Amino acid sequence: MHPELFTIPFLDVSVKSYGTLMVIGFLLAVLLMRRMMKKADQNPELITNAALYALLTGIVASKLFYIIQHYDPAVSIFSMIFSGAGFVLLGGVIGAVGFLLIYLYVQKLPMRIYFDVLAVGLMLGLAFGRLGCLMNGCCYGRPADVPWAIRFPYASLPYYGQAYPDMARSREKPLLDLPTDYFGWKDRQGGWIPASDANKFEAALKPKELLTDAQKQAVTQGPYRCLPVHPTQIYSSLNAFLLSAIFYFLWCQIGLKKPGMILGLTLIAYGIARFGLESLRDDNPFEYAWWMLYKGGTISQNISLYLILLGAILLAVTAKIKPPIPKKGSRKGHPAAEKNS
Repeated sequence: MHPELFTIPFLDVSVKSYGTLMVIGFLLAVLLMRRMMKKADQNPELITNAALYALLTGIVASKLFYIIQHYDPAVSIFSMIFSGAGFVLLGGVIGAVGFLLIYLYVQKLPMRIYFDVLAVGLMLGLAFGRLGCLMNGCCYGRPADVPWAIRFPYASLPYYGQAYPDMARSREKPLLDLPTDYFGWKDRQGGWIPASDANKFEAALKPKELLTDAQKQAVTQGPYRCLPVHPTQIYSSLNAFLLSAIFYFLWCQIGLKKPGMILGLTLIAYGIARFGLESLRDDNPFEYAWWMLYKGGTISQNISLYLILLGAILLAVTAKIKPPIPKKGSRKGHPAAEKNS
């Protein structure tokens, strides 16, 4: 876990791992999508614009979904907005898709072709984004005894999840039974006010720099170190890489003959994978809202079910639609097209 890659000298500005990997994933996804658009005889500049606008919209939407899903009256909205962690991927996808529908309609662009290409690009970008989650410590898994399980450091998000009860996940007792002297509050002088047995779960974890040598040993090598968990971030990254490769290959074979089919297949495949991966995670609360098909599952699991249904409907509709007839000058605005016109 390395939430910060390095600090820029003289500026005292830290470069975050999560943001860096998101940028790398976005740039590589754009390169792939531009390549695909050239093969589709479409202007690659327009897919770059669409991807950039969708990314910005998706970031805002994913943060909004996180605030709704994890709202806590004891935590200020301001701190939730500007915290380094706290994004709901599927919420971002919903926001981005809503924007793209409007954007492509206004620009009079072929929606099915664009959404197919964007689906493949999204999987590639997601693969790098999930590695950023691993570096950041979010989207963590349940405790596991598999050989490849990983441990996170003291005071990380997974550690907090194990050190406190989690009623949102029907867990009345913490997974780690920390002594009371690990909980408390900082005073104005930087000292430590220990909690009592009655209110320790209302207090904060003791900062690592204030731990005694014995306590540091206990949380790094002793009985109070973080339990090993499923590396769900790595699972998700590998899944996204695999889906990106598979659907890029399928797009090269059938993408232009049956536009819309790749998007439908992506929705189904990702929905199934995400539903399963979510069952291995330990961060999202269980929900029972009226709109949920799977009550007692997480929001992401229920959205995954809707994605599967939507993908199946899209496949059925796409199978009955004749492929579009390419129009001369479909790359209008592209330098090569203008040169040959």
